[in-house]
Amino acid sequence: MDPLSFKTTLVKKKLVKKSWVLLDATNQILGRLSSRIAYIIMGKNKPYYSPNINCGDYVIVINSNYIKLTGKKWDTKKYISYTGYPGGKKIIFVKNLFNKDSRILIYKAVKRMLPKNRLGRLIFKKNLYVYKDSFHKHLAQNPILLK
Repeated sequence: MDPLSFKTTLVKKKLVKKSWVLLDATNQILGRLSSRIAYIIMGKNKPYYSPNINCGDYVIVINSNYIKLTGKKWDTKKYISYTGYPGGKKIIFVKNLFNKDSRILIYKAVKRMLPKNRLGRLIFKKNLYVYKDSFHKHLAQNPILLK
């Protein structure tokens, strides 16, 4: 076999085909759903995946109010942030964050699974839409429902 025939093909930005995907978060476990979302919005399910191009699909997540966590995470899991000032450590528990806005849980979980660079921030901002109820405003895009 000719070794020169095994060439890596790079996809151009304008040749990327993006589609709209709808995921229902009802009775889904947060971590498993978030890893699936991150996989799709990065484009790792495509045969022409490239880590330097935004080639992922648009993902719409509905029913974020019905997300589940396993074990005792509702009582013990906490998110810690630091303001940069002395004594500026902020701790918020998952239950309080869920009561404030259930979409934040999915946003935080997915964002931490993406690359920590400009492309990761762009992918997160452009490709992910999370809604509390089953109503969303992307009906014109004809999203494909994934089980």
